[in-house]
Amino acid sequence: MTPTTASTTGARAHARAQATATTAIPSLPDGVPLDDTTWTVRLPPGGYTSTVLGRGTRLRLADPHGSACAHLFLLRARSPWERLNIADTVKVPWQAYLGVGHPLLSDQGRLLATVVADTSGRHDALCGPTREGRLLLERAATKHGLSPRDIGPTLSFFRGVRVGGDGALTASGSAGAGAYVDLIVQLPVTILVAATAHPLDDSPVTELDLVAWPGDRAAAAAVNTDPEYQRAVQNTEQAWSAARTRQEWI
Repeated sequence: MTPTTASTTGARAHARAQATATTAIPSLPDGVPLDDTTWTVRLPPGGYTSTVLGRGTRLRLADPHGSACAHLFLLRARSPWERLNIADTVKVPWQAYLGVGHPLLSDQGRLLATVVADTSGRHDALCGPTREGRLLLERAATKHGLSPRDIGPTLSFFRGVRVGGDGALTASGSAGAGAYVDLIVQLPVTILVAATAHPLDDSPVTELDLVAWPGDRAAAAAVNTDPEYQRAVQNTEQAWSAARTRQEWI
């Protein structure tokens, strides 16, 4: 269960859990030395984390022990009214199952990020987190001046869900230890992550690794040439150009 902060004892346990997540060093991607990373977290079960990632950042979410579950939400940094829109994220690419090339779209039709590598294939864009996971995301949001109303439906990585012919949702489990997913960030984002069980899969959750480092946005363009994706790219670049013209923080 999520530790309460209503008492001194609970607040202490919560603070120590977060300190552990902050100081532990996750496994690093091949060819990425620690000095080149911009954010590293080993998130324990029941933990949460958040940060702001710049445009062009490559973010790896990894399942080192085979039973991680990452509930993720993105908001455009400094413009949090623009946020991840799950409906468009599954509708625009004509695909509810996330994989390489999948756009993570905002409610303005712009790319917040793109999946550029995936060795798991076990993800979910349909169910969202448990109540516990939602509360953890709300805690992460408060660190950025955000409120619960700022958090919409989320994505879940490393716990798969499939839709049957009758519309029933069935958990498909994890892909095993060592699986990872890489995202390229295409507009500056605030990222919120909670490591808790999936609502259709109560298997005990294991640690989650998150590593960010400077990436190459061309990698995103290379993995998706669909016309719907290219329109989202145009929308994104126009917004970026406008932000630079107005000298916004980008």
